[in-house]
Amino acid sequence: MFKYLLRRLILSIPVLIAITIIIFLLIELAPGDIVDYYMSSEGQMTQEAVEQLRARFGLDQPLPVRYLNWLGKVLQGDLGFRFVDGRPVGPLILQRLNATALLIGSALIIGILIGVPLGVFTALRQYSFWDFTFTGLSFLGISMPAFIAGIFGLYIFAIQLRWFPSGGMRPVDRTPTFFDSLYYLILPASILSLQYIAQYMRYTRFSMLEVLRSDYVTTARAKGLPERRIIWRHIVRNAILPVVTVIGFSIPGLVVGAVFTETIFSWPGMGTLYLDAVQGRDVPLLMGMNLVIAVAVLLANLATDLAYAVVDPRIRYD
Repeated sequence: MFKYLLRRLILSIPVLIAITIIIFLLIELAPGDIVDYYMSSEGQMTQEAVEQLRARFGLDQPLPVRYLNWLGKVLQGDLGFRFVDGRPVGPLILQRLNATALLIGSALIIGILIGVPLGVFTALRQYSFWDFTFTGLSFLGISMPAFIAGIFGLYIFAIQLRWFPSGGMRPVDRTPTFFDSLYYLILPASILSLQYIAQYMRYTRFSMLEVLRSDYVTTARAKGLPERRIIWRHIVRNAILPVVTVIGFSIPGLVVGAVFTETIFSWPGMGTLYLDAVQGRDVPLLMGMNLVIAVAVLLANLATDLAYAVVDPRIRYD
């Protein structure tokens, strides 16, 4: 296992380098730069002032030099400073990353705890009323974008029913407790998890039905093994492995959905910060956030591979 992990980490190095190149080129190809931002905010500027501003931010250097300078600072843990207010990018991203990780992690746990058991439940009752009902609802959950679900959830549960707060991460008029934070988290995390509850349910159902038709399941029943033991030890245990892959691959989608959910519910995470960076043309912040998100996705894929050995002991990484 350790050798496999070390090999995967080494193979991730060229992938990370390629990601940094792509991030840097995408920012360079985007129209406008920080000079345009200052020109629009301060009005007319002389050509000499424009050149001084370009030199101040290193925009007068060749593209490869700017990339190597940025990469060298990244390797030292320096993601630069915001163009807008001069604050360091690294601590700001770390602060917002904690809030986003809480939201995404909660949505992922809700999706797994509800979607996977529903998939098992409907597969064992194929073509029943419950199967048709939950399968139909899963189509609705998969097809509904995160921002549409967020708007409906905000209007129904926060504005009309007033069951949950309409925004924020914690109360501002008092010191928040654990239950206060949980109260503010329930609605946005549940809304974000809807699509993944449906997705995990459908994949679990499909995988379960494939295993149910297997010869070893028929043999186990012919031997007279208890049905409960057949289901949990032979069917679910073998059907869950493809679902682990789906869960790992869904994490990038969770990050994208979190951008809309955080905006709708005023959640102080990476999503709202990303929108602020785009609107302010804050290049160091955009590059730092893209890099952090890419690294998080790589680590999630690595964790998914390692989870195979936990779910299925037959798998060994030698």
